[in-house]
Amino acid sequence: MTATDKYDIRARESNSLVCVGLDSDISRLPEPFKSADNPQLAFNQYIIKQTHPYTAAYKLNSAFYEAAGVQGWVAMAQTVRYLHENHPTILVICDAKRGDLGNTSEAYAQSILDNMDFDAVTLNPYQGKDALEPFLSRPEKGCIILCRTSNPGADEFQELMVEGKPLWQHVAATISQNWNENENCMLVIGATVPEVLGDLRKIVGDMTLLIPGVGAQGGDVPETLRHGLNSEGLGLIISASRSIIFSDDPGQAAHDLQELINQYR
Repeated sequence: MTATDKYDIRARESNSLVCVGLDSDISRLPEPFKSADNPQLAFNQYIIKQTHPYTAAYKLNSAFYEAAGVQGWVAMAQTVRYLHENHPTILVICDAKRGDLGNTSEAYAQSILDNMDFDAVTLNPYQGKDALEPFLSRPEKGCIILCRTSNPGADEFQELMVEGKPLWQHVAATISQNWNENENCMLVIGATVPEVLGDLRKIVGDMTLLIPGVGAQGGDVPETLRHGLNSEGLGLIISASRSIIFSDDPGQAAHDLQELINQYR
């Protein structure tokens, strides 16, 4: 089973395209969790218990765990284990944006996909296919590759015209047509640029897309769905982090996002 297959099955079972981002910044954790033996792990378990009925994927941004030192790495690994043991049908993504050469890339793949057993990882395509081969060569693991991001500075490179087309279109075409032999590739495109989604969907067909930028970043959910759904009414992993995990009622926030998405599906 590929990571995309796992996600699609869960999306249908839960009637949800919601991905909850476990961006568990230790400085922002509520006070009751800061006194726990492992604050990030305790917080994550609380969030998962509140949100899992409405969720098809969880995404852990590795930066917030790396910043916490050894205890953060332990929290990240134990969160993945907790999810696999208690909610094995939910896709678990490492948001690490890795990409390097040779044995360095292989070491990253072993760390994230083998040792910590994430289902998928975000990757940077800038160094070319050979740099990502250790990830691409694992058919059961998802390779979620940056294409058109949601940050204000994305235009500096991603919209540069190359042979009459913006660079991100070349990235999308290359990955969907040349890098996806194992059918384990997905792409990242921000919810803050929904006008790009329609063009991207034409290039990549039914490929699954990770969509950050809803919630705190203000991405347009109705427009994202209008332009982004694939031919099966799926193909989107719609991620929200701070607007859910730091809300007064994380379960209700996840449920509200699920209902908003389904209203426009």
